[in-house]
Amino acid sequence: MAEVVLSEICKDFPGPVRAVDRMSVRIADGEFVVLVGPSGCGKSTTLRMIAGLDDVTAGSISIGGRVVNNVHPKDRDIAMVFQNYALYPHMTVYRNMAFALKLRGAPRAEIDQTVRETARLLGIEHLLDRKPRQLSGGQRQRVAVGRAIVRRPKAFLFDEPLSNLDARLRVEMRAELKALHQRLGTTTIYVTHDQEEAMTLGDRVVVMCAGVVQQVGAPLEVYRRPANRFVAGFLGMPPMNFIDVVVQRDGGGGAWLVEEGGVRLSLPGALAASQAVPEGRRFVLGIRPEALSVAGATARPADTAPIDLELQVVEPLGDRMDLFLSRPNGRRMVARVDASHAAVPGQRMTLLADLSRIHLFEPGDFGNRVSGGERI
Repeated sequence: MAEVVLSEICKDFPGPVRAVDRMSVRIADGEFVVLVGPSGCGKSTTLRMIAGLDDVTAGSISIGGRVVNNVHPKDRDIAMVFQNYALYPHMTVYRNMAFALKLRGAPRAEIDQTVRETARLLGIEHLLDRKPRQLSGGQRQRVAVGRAIVRRPKAFLFDEPLSNLDARLRVEMRAELKALHQRLGTTTIYVTHDQEEAMTLGDRVVVMCAGVVQQVGAPLEVYRRPANRFVAGFLGMPPMNFIDVVVQRDGGGGAWLVEEGGVRLSLPGALAASQAVPEGRRFVLGIRPEALSVAGATARPADTAPIDLELQVVEPLGDRMDLFLSRPNGRRMVARVDASHAAVPGQRMTLLADLSRIHLFEPGDFGNRVSGGERI
């Protein structure tokens, strides 16, 4: 196991294109860190630089206290699991898993013991004599993980390893990978574009966009207190609702967030008294779908504000449902509510916004959060 430190690393491609821009992250010994972001954000390029498959344009990478910028991939003592599994098709599962140990010159008895112990750990003992074409997608993924484990590396690198699996198998493999990490305790860096994978797997998540790190933190911390509007909109499904508003105040100390021709929400006391929200200031209001509830379903809770909308689409999800609604200005909002509510497209509805869970951001796609957010 080892600490992995990325210090101001950059990666430029001809064009010129900067795929990764001055990224600095310290990954503790034994930590599971997930790099997450949309396609093209630089997360896989970062992983390839750590592995040594791509050169670093600037900055440094250290593994276990040793700078590895100029160290050959095979000498970095890391193991990588790829999206396409990258198994040797002409070799059996046993030989695929044993191959790296054989190249190291390990004794035959040691190879056999290590391969069989790892296969038992992953539940693939009965597959050792099969070839990759005789395996399902989930079985191939286990073999790819097993091939990495037998090396006993300082760090595991995973590049979207579950993206080729169906939804049910992805959920099962997520749980297996997390349990495996808890058992082995090896430093792990995992790349995915799936924010649900990032939230469920990582000790910490690194949210990236356009080659720049937007926020680093524990999953719930990043979800509940996003650093900026991009992070708030990327993490969470359905995404956070955003409304352009302006602050209005009265002489009695009351304050409102007002959207032209639409939503009007009163600010709770602490936020209304804050100097960060002066009269006439423009903000982007963020409300997560689960922070909205249907008025009249229960007694109206304190610190909520009504929003009148027209229901357009209902998406049942079992015990919950997503409601897609239109605001007076024609823009859409999404609410995730209990499925017991009667909901018919075309009807008028009043939703209650939980004012203790609203967020205020500076204008712009990457506007910083200036106030609000849920307690951790």
